[in-house]
Amino acid sequence: MAKTKSSIQEKSINTIRLLAADGVQAANSGHPGMPMGVAPIAYLLYTKIMKHNPVNPKWLNRDRFILSGGHGSMLLYSILHLSGYNLPLKELKSFRQWKSKTPGHPEYGLTPGVETTTGPLGQGLTNAIGMAVAQKHLGSIFNKKGFNLFDHYIYVEAGDGDLMEGISHEASSYAGHNKLGKVILFYDDNGITIDGPTSLSYSDDVKKRFEAYNWHVQIVKDGTDLKDLEKAVKAAQSTKDKPSIIITKTNIGQGSPNKQGTSEVHGSPLGEAE
Repeated sequence: MAKTKSSIQEKSINTIRLLAADGVQAANSGHPGMPMGVAPIAYLLYTKIMKHNPVNPKWLNRDRFILSGGHGSMLLYSILHLSGYNLPLKELKSFRQWKSKTPGHPEYGLTPGVETTTGPLGQGLTNAIGMAVAQKHLGSIFNKKGFNLFDHYIYVEAGDGDLMEGISHEASSYAGHNKLGKVILFYDDNGITIDGPTSLSYSDDVKKRFEAYNWHVQIVKDGTDLKDLEKAVKAAQSTKDKPSIIITKTNIGQGSPNKQGTSEVHGSPLGEAE
């Protein structure tokens, strides 16, 4: 891990990774790779960036986090548990089990802290843009000088599968045109699909595409560098008239001794040996 300030940061991030891997292993089903790769982003958002209250998860002006890649749900469950939401460890141990609060894909209304149901790729990003429309509308009605009742951000994690879906691009074009500056999207650029490298099915220039949509575009070359990630978020927040995308180079399955960076860690348990 690059440039973390203290061992507690590294331990916290590795705990997210291990909870995700263990949950999938116990269920013998799931997607451990993405949660392990983007754990530093989740850690940064929930500990340093987002306004949120685990005791009152429905607080109106909370920042929202949308896991558009809903298959990586153990990332969300792990960070919600560690952040103090009403999601005890026994629920994480019951991942993908009947009547648990930790289904294979996040479900709105079931798990505290889950902002929308995700799973169909592209849907989460589109929902997030809809939330930004609502924020802008409510802010125009209720915000007063010196008192902003609605000024929250909507943070999104999305991968290559999300950006392959047409619905995500229709919504992204809309967001750029309407200057929805409260949307901050982390694009998980790990270069891997469930079948192999993304080059098998995807060759878009994401940077140029989102620039054409009138988005503020940044690239973070090391998805474990918390300083660079935080710097990118601050730059995105200071760009008021454009939504932002932070193209983040990550390593799928980060921490797996033999499977990180491969499609083997995408959609199946790591295995006891790992």
